[in-house]
Parts: sequence; structure tokens; C-alpha cells
Amino acid sequence: MSQLLSSESRQVLYVSGCMSNQGKFYDRFDAVVLLSAPVEVILDRVENRTTNNYGKGPGERERILSHLGSVEPLLRATSTHEIDTSRPFEDVVDALIAIGQEIAS
Repeated sequence: MSQLLSSESRQVLYVSGCMSNQGKFYDRFDAVVLLSAPVEVILDRVENRTTNNYGKGPGERERILSHLGSVEPLLRATSTHEIDTSRPFEDVVDALIAIGQEIAS
């Protein structure tokens, strides 16, 4: 990550993920965007997705709810932007692009 972020390129770079050490990189990011959704939307997506079984096993939905209550507020407090991903996919992408364009200009 350090090597990637030390690049002198002026291209917009989007990095996705959530790790316990991510805060140590925040001073090197121009923006930190929280992609959020209402709990009902998240649980519905987990239940209906076919590409990943996480959330379907014993205790996993409860873990998701626990993280939404404990981790998401921390992420929200340290983000510079928040996008509600219950919006249409194209709107979410457009919002991300707009943030990148705002930073690049």
C-alpha cells in the first residue's frame, strides 16, 4: 500500500477495503468514502447474493449487525464523504467519479 500511495501519478486512484490498520494511511488519501446502506438493504443483499456465502452461516448475520453498530460509526467519523449504496448502481459510480474529479481539479 505504501508503494502504491507514494506514486507521483496524478491519476485518480480508488482503493477499496476495510482493515483494522487503514487509519494509518488516511493522511495519504485525498478522500475517504464510506459506502453505506440501510441495514435492511445490506441483509437483503447478503441473503440474495450468489457470489459469496458470507452472511449465510451460523452467527454471521449477527456479526454483520454487530459490525454495523460498532465499526460503521468509526468509519463514518473518519470519512470525508458518504455514499448511500441503496441508490442505483450508476448513481453510486457517478458519485465516486465526481469525488475523484473534485480532488483532481
